[in-house]
Amino acid sequence: MGMEDILHIGGKDIRNRLFVGTGKFSGYALMKQALESASAEVVTVSLRRVDTDATPAREARRQDNILDYIPKGCLIMTNTSGARNADEAVRIARLAKASGAGNWIKIEVIQDNKYLLPENLETLKATEILVKEGFVVLPYMSPDLSMARRLFDAGAAAVMPLGSPIGSNRGVRTRELVEIMVKEIKIPVIVDAGLGRPSQACECMEMGAAAVLVNTAIAIADDPVTMARAFKEAVNAGRNACLSGMAAGGQYAVPSSPLTGFLRKEEK
Repeated sequence: MGMEDILHIGGKDIRNRLFVGTGKFSGYALMKQALESASAEVVTVSLRRVDTDATPAREARRQDNILDYIPKGCLIMTNTSGARNADEAVRIARLAKASGAGNWIKIEVIQDNKYLLPENLETLKATEILVKEGFVVLPYMSPDLSMARRLFDAGAAAVMPLGSPIGSNRGVRTRELVEIMVKEIKIPVIVDAGLGRPSQACECMEMGAAAVLVNTAIAIADDPVTMARAFKEAVNAGRNACLSGMAAGGQYAVPSSPLTGFLRKEEK
């Protein structure tokens, strides 16, 4: 039996390569069920939905706290959703760490309100600052090899290129660029955003991505719990296919069984 397939990021050993976002669920109880169905180990949370102040005065009037619904053992990765520049992303990261949410940060800097595409230069600036402060930084980025190299040099623990715009469910429209990054970058490449179907997550894993992050496709499904399990199984299938060494495609047909030797010529 071969060695266990483990993803190493930021000093952590991760066995489930499906990372799950926590937004857009109709309720926290349903979100918890979906996270359990996905066997999630890494979940992303927006600081805006975290309430770590447990003082009696606030406890009496607070609404449900999302942290109460995240299964035990999950690693929480705060995202800097809402940040429009590096300074805002750094401030959110520091607040998250100070409030007890940990030091794993998904840098998300977006200035474009129409397509919600990441601002790579501001993302790099935030990464440089937070890495020096001891954060485990996973930047969300538009796929670009040169920028990925600069993020690697800055100390990013992984890079998270988008597959297609956030919440679009359009799949891996950036496939060729992501494939180049997978081949050339020495840190994990995690495809984030736009994956709408389990087959698309499988496709990412087949091309060699270290993991995928899925939120919308699970959260807004008619049955998020079953969809979460489907994504988990698809990610496992794609990863196993990648590790197995898939056969290369060809232009012409190749028989799976010999075409000769089964008909005897009559002796003359």
